Amino acid sequence: MKKSKNAVIRLIVCVAVLAVLFLAGILTKTVGWEQFKRITVDFSVLWKLLLMIFFVLTVESLLVMLLGLPKPKSHRARSILSIVSSLLKYVAVIVILCWGLSILGVNVSTIVASVGIIALIVGFSAESLIADVVTGAFMLFENQYNVGDIVEVDGFRGTVTNIGIRTTSITDPGDNVKIVNNSAMRNILNRSDRLSRSISDISIPYGTDLEKLEAGIPGLMQRIYEAHPDVMKEAPRYLGVQALADSAVVLRFLVNVEEKDIYSAARTLNHDLLLGFRKLGVECPFPQVDVHMDK
Repeated sequence: MKKSKNAVIRLIVCVAVLAVLFLAGILTKTVGWEQFKRITVDFSVLWKLLLMIFFVLTVESLLVMLLGLPKPKSHRARSILSIVSSLLKYVAVIVILCWGLSILGVNVSTIVASVGIIALIVGFSAESLIADVVTGAFMLFENQYNVGDIVEVDGFRGTVTNIGIRTTSITDPGDNVKIVNNSAMRNILNRSDRLSRSISDISIPYGTDLEKLEAGIPGLMQRIYEAHPDVMKEAPRYLGVQALADSAVVLRFLVNVEEKDIYSAARTLNHDLLLGFRKLGVECPFPQVDVHMDK
């Protein structure tokens, strides 16, 4: 709906600008009705041009549709299909431009001969564009990340959903999409190659019998794992005393999970540890202040 609204606004703006320019031309006598009477249109050329444009766009759409039919499990294969689909759109534009100029009678070979000068000018004006394209090609060849991988870029963590010629799309668990220029994909953390770790810190009162509690922790860890085998890859581990805080002793627990489950596993572990400690007779403390008064 938003895209359609934007398209209508652009159309209205274009028509308004065209009307203003036309009116200004008539008022300044730059444009007159006699000039329009002398305009001749070669409908055969126009027909060929429109036919060519629709033909190229149809072929491009068909190829993109065919590339979208297979659903490979390999992240590498999905990345190649994604970048080829993106490349086809740029190729279609170039073909339409060159073929269209040829239909209009422009000597394309002369333009091609001048590519060296044009490339030099474009190189200075589109440095970032070239950097994006070159970086994207190197990332594909070096297999730094692929579609389906979970990566972290500048603190944003999500799944790579699309790799294009210029940009990479990353979607987080909340369906927020971050579009990053390929040249800006630096210092990437690829979290898909190995298991991730969810960490839970639980506080207990200083008066707790720690040795008695630690004796009951292995059984609690096994029960938590048996209740959530779909999230946890193994039983959580007790790492020991993490900190001696102002009002409590902080215990740390860790469990290996898939990267996509790192947050849900932490919430599950916190929940089950809280209930498990209560069954073991240990209540998590709340912040408190002890006041000592001299008599």
